Amino acid sequence: MQLINGKETSEIIKQEIAEEVKALVAKGGKQPHLAAVLVGNDGASQTYVNAKVKACEKVGFTSTLITLEDTISEEELLRQIDALNKDADIDGFIVQLPLPKHISEQKVTEAIDPEKDVDGFHPTNIGRMVLDIPSFLPATPYGIMQLLERYNIETEGKHCVVIGRSHIVGRPMSILLSRNTKVGNCTVTLTHSRTKDLKAEALRADILVVALGRAEFVTADMVKEGAVVIDVGITRVPDESKKRGFALKGDVKFDEVAPKCSYITPVPGGVGPMTIVSLLKNTLLAAEKK
Repeated sequence: MQLINGKETSEIIKQEIAEEVKALVAKGGKQPHLAAVLVGNDGASQTYVNAKVKACEKVGFTSTLITLEDTISEEELLRQIDALNKDADIDGFIVQLPLPKHISEQKVTEAIDPEKDVDGFHPTNIGRMVLDIPSFLPATPYGIMQLLERYNIETEGKHCVVIGRSHIVGRPMSILLSRNTKVGNCTVTLTHSRTKDLKAEALRADILVVALGRAEFVTADMVKEGAVVIDVGITRVPDESKKRGFALKGDVKFDEVAPKCSYITPVPGGVGPMTIVSLLKNTLLAAEKK
């Protein structure tokens, strides 16, 4: 069993991005500028956005963090997005999800200029991805594709099973792995909560991508010997033995599943760091386009 170390890989990619930024600026290009909008004070979202800001500093990006009260109206938030769309200095921006219930995530996503949509969620970018046209890819699936590539994991002709059909991870992952590309050419089965005999489907997987958000859902009896397991989930589980009072668990019961795998991502330190790096890569691409 080999551990897929997303933390280590992300640091290597950050160094590569930093070199590209230096070269871009040396040629007279502008310093890439990423903005993040955080609505409310959700602890996990704040931690994630702060990590993005730190990553920007590390690679030589300019970063802007806009914090808004969770009482902000949908109309006011849309005005803020419009201002970011029109700000020529900002190459890309994200609106951190989830949003308060009175705000439509779909309206917010569609309001973002596709040319600045570095999270890769706008329908234009999703459509371009489906048609295999260069676009900003959704950050988490993009991060997973980079891990598979950098660990030289063979995907061609393999059977990949994706558990979870979210617009953010599951569906884009199924599309990317089925594309006719270097990391791709899989036969993909997309499963979800209504799938009959999910265990049998999972056992067929050469590559199993789990993105459910249910702690330790996948157990050893659901994974075949030698499978590659990508665990996207991260859930806070109460744990009095920890200083913080909780432990971070993935969607896979790591201790019992890992011995059966050829490769597996840990939680934390697997997919998470790669999501942030993918956001940086999309922002660099946006800046280079200018």
